[in-house]
Amino acid sequence: MNKQTFPENFLWGGAIAANQVEGGWNIDGKGLSVADMATYKPAVDVKDYAAHMEVTTEAVEKAAADLTDTWYPKRRGIDFYHRYKEDLALFAEMGFKTLRLSIAWTRIFPTGEEAEPNEKGIAFYEAVFKEMKRLNIEPIVTLSHYEMPVFLSLKYNGWVDRKVIDDFVRFADVCYDRFGKYVNYWLTFNEIDSIHRHPFTTAGVIPDKCEEGQVERDIYQALHHQFVASALVTKSAHEKIQGSQVGCMLTKLMTYPLTCAPLDVELTQKKNLENNFYADVQVKGVYPKMILKDLENRGIHLNMTEEDLTILQAHTVDFVSFSYYMSMAESGDPDAERTPGNTVLGVKNPYLPSTEWGWQIDPKGLKISLIELYDRYNVPLMIVENGMGAVDKLEDGTIHDTYRMAYFAEHFKQMKEAIDEGVDLIGYTSWGPIDLVSAGTSQMSKRYGFIYVDADDEGNGTYDRMRKDSFYWYQKVIETNGASLYE
Repeated sequence: MNKQTFPENFLWGGAIAANQVEGGWNIDGKGLSVADMATYKPAVDVKDYAAHMEVTTEAVEKAAADLTDTWYPKRRGIDFYHRYKEDLALFAEMGFKTLRLSIAWTRIFPTGEEAEPNEKGIAFYEAVFKEMKRLNIEPIVTLSHYEMPVFLSLKYNGWVDRKVIDDFVRFADVCYDRFGKYVNYWLTFNEIDSIHRHPFTTAGVIPDKCEEGQVERDIYQALHHQFVASALVTKSAHEKIQGSQVGCMLTKLMTYPLTCAPLDVELTQKKNLENNFYADVQVKGVYPKMILKDLENRGIHLNMTEEDLTILQAHTVDFVSFSYYMSMAESGDPDAERTPGNTVLGVKNPYLPSTEWGWQIDPKGLKISLIELYDRYNVPLMIVENGMGAVDKLEDGTIHDTYRMAYFAEHFKQMKEAIDEGVDLIGYTSWGPIDLVSAGTSQMSKRYGFIYVDADDEGNGTYDRMRKDSFYWYQKVIETNGASLYE
């Protein structure tokens, strides 16, 4: 390997999610998902994630009964459903080796309980995978990316009910049977740890459906069921698709102590151990003893069978994938200034700049994360989400997004340093290589892409695609396998 290039078969690409790009929410037999309930709230501060993610049964039922997309941008997406060939061609022009995407559960099983899959949904994804194969773009497929059927949420309170495991395994098996010839890399649950930050989005859990005073218990129970399901579908992939690789997916929330005060260090250690817990279960196959003790100390008792524990131990994942957008600090000072991140609040680090949404930019934290995760798990790593949301302004008929190029350049250099120090990093997919509907705030104006989409927060616009300056910059990075970063 040239000292200034990445490994020879490094997978450069981008990442999208069905619920944020596809649109076509009410055609070809698709059912309603939890994402289709997400409203754009123009009166809410974009940094107030709690208000954006607030969910009640009444609100979900009202949204399900509203058969328009006026307040529901994820129902529109960016019309990838009809424009996927155009978008894939642009990704191929950039030189993508890989594209991470998800399969919307409700396109295959509209309510989640059907005995037979929706063939029109199957046909759509088969067409997408065939086009990717033609363009030599390797798919990385997420089975659950905030897209579970809302029917299962309202009927069972989502993953709180063990029955949903069977529904999910049936869905995954259909995906393997029908798409296994196109897809080698699979991820089970996107940011599985996010269940505590937005339980409805991640697992269909509606707090007012939980037993009074037991919301936290029910969230952990839903999480446990997702762990078991992840192990079962990992087993199934290995059996059905020869040579398949299955990964878990973690939100990497790197936390530093604000000072060297022992309390700051202790609180930081607790946060980082808790963040690692979710990958621990899926890579090591057991619950960390200190997590079990913490649950016991809080009086949280889960329905966890011996068979569950055997399944977790027997069917661990092959690699760890994660999102990395920002780091944060922690402090014992209750008056310490706090700032938003990826649907979290953390203490503001005075040494780091921030995006317009308050997310702190920390390339060095990505290297630290890579070394920590590789040292902890000793399995291949993939960065499957990384990027910055920004307000892009059209000038001279294009977007001169030097800020985006600078962000990526610094992160890529830190990735290269980690690789040079021995980390087995096999791929990188930027979040939102094309502008899409933001996960937390359901905005279009929070733009991540190398490709501009002409649409606003209310859905107005032509939806035409346009290459930003960063498009050509990333194209050069991929073409030179990273060497252009050092020119």
